[in-house]
Amino acid sequence: MSIRTWKAGLMAAGIMVLAATGASAQTLRIGLAEDPDMLDPAMAKAFVGRIVFTGLCDKLVDLAPDLKIIPQLATEWSWSDDNKSLTMKLRQGVTFHDGEPFNAEAVKFNLERSLNKPGSARRSEIVAIQTIDVVDPYTVRLNLSAPSAPLLAALSDRAGMMISPKAAQAAGDNFARAPVCSGPYKFVERIAQDRIVLEKFDKHWNAAAFPVQRVVYLPIPDTTVRLANLQSGGLEIIERTAPADLPTVRSDSSLKLEQATSLGYQGITFNMANGPRADNVLAKDVKVRQAFELALDRTIINQVGFEGEHTIGNQPVAPNNPFYAKTVPVQERDLEQAKKLMEEAGHGRVKVELMTPNNPEQLRVAEVIQALTGEAGFDVSVNATEFASGLDRQTRGDFEAFLIGWSGRADPDGNTHNFISCKGGLNDGKYCNPEVDAHLNAARTTNDLEARKAEYQKAAELYLADHERIYLYHQNWFWSLSSKVTGFKPHPDGMIRLEGVSVAK
Repeated sequence: MSIRTWKAGLMAAGIMVLAATGASAQTLRIGLAEDPDMLDPAMAKAFVGRIVFTGLCDKLVDLAPDLKIIPQLATEWSWSDDNKSLTMKLRQGVTFHDGEPFNAEAVKFNLERSLNKPGSARRSEIVAIQTIDVVDPYTVRLNLSAPSAPLLAALSDRAGMMISPKAAQAAGDNFARAPVCSGPYKFVERIAQDRIVLEKFDKHWNAAAFPVQRVVYLPIPDTTVRLANLQSGGLEIIERTAPADLPTVRSDSSLKLEQATSLGYQGITFNMANGPRADNVLAKDVKVRQAFELALDRTIINQVGFEGEHTIGNQPVAPNNPFYAKTVPVQERDLEQAKKLMEEAGHGRVKVELMTPNNPEQLRVAEVIQALTGEAGFDVSVNATEFASGLDRQTRGDFEAFLIGWSGRADPDGNTHNFISCKGGLNDGKYCNPEVDAHLNAARTTNDLEARKAEYQKAAELYLADHERIYLYHQNWFWSLSSKVTGFKPHPDGMIRLEGVSVAK
């Protein structure tokens, strides 16, 4: 099938979805870069799933565009004098999509589920919570084992999303198939690799602020095809517009562009100790990993892959972030030193399978990595994999190196602890350095900014020396919208918040 035929087929599919979901000014169709993994906030790992959750599941608190934490289901909160308990007052009159009431008991259920459910990806984000007290029907107190500076930021994301206890208990492990939350839109259907459909929940506590009646999320991995669907009228919003497509968007009067600087990073995760596939030279020899990184040129990767539109970096946070460790700056490419390290390691040419999501941008980056490292003595094979399948393989340890990233969190803990600490819920490479853990844990226990910076710097000096993963660049978010869309507000976390968003006829 030719690319032109493929594009035409996808555009036709978009038109079919429009017909099936009701072609009206109150239907909003959003083109996603991937298909999300499971729609269960406690279990989900994919960035793109968070976009869907933003319409589906309200959280205890939210982030404003300036990253201030603002009320959502919790209307106010206060810390104890020793910072070891957090008391939250809850919004009254809130119901879940199944009609069940939202209250302090529901908060207790949700947080305990995230802490105790086998396989929970949220546990390490809120592990400081030791016990949860229901003070009264609309007041909850979180008692901590130690002060936890990042806790509020964690509750502004999936750890703070509230699902119906009744629905969760009834569905068990099948909850993700038909999630029941308390957000402005409720779940209608999901067809894998095709669409996710939500419709307005009229009993939402802030329903008047959401004019759109139906939201359809369409996973379209090819950036050019996403843009073609937008231009043809088959979509109203696309996320992660390719930098190569930005001139087209900027010159099209029927479209408009919104952007924000990302909180996250993109890089290469190495399988250090996750199952049999960690039995390879790259995982076992730090000199080989160091050589791999020295062979890379981040500026070339940014230029070839993204028209230079992103920000290069070498840490979980960008160089302009106050928590960036300035003692470990971005290294320039040093091919001769990379070759020297490979010679000292004595393994000959090293074969590496690099798994990558099957979208054009990531494939271009993978091919640049393949060429650059090839000059230093690596034979890199690129394994393009459907995104959700790649995440599953990463969790199971079925990879050697994975070109993948993280959408980022407002607090640096959200970019580090879950991925780098020995028992981190998203540490799928199974890297473990107890000294690193000690510093990351210490950074959690104080609200003193300078003390936290010092701990993150000490941790960075250690894990970057281990080359447990390679941080390459920090994305800038680009959303392209039909000129008919109004009310959209860009946020640094990359989410598509639907409050106030409407579509003109």
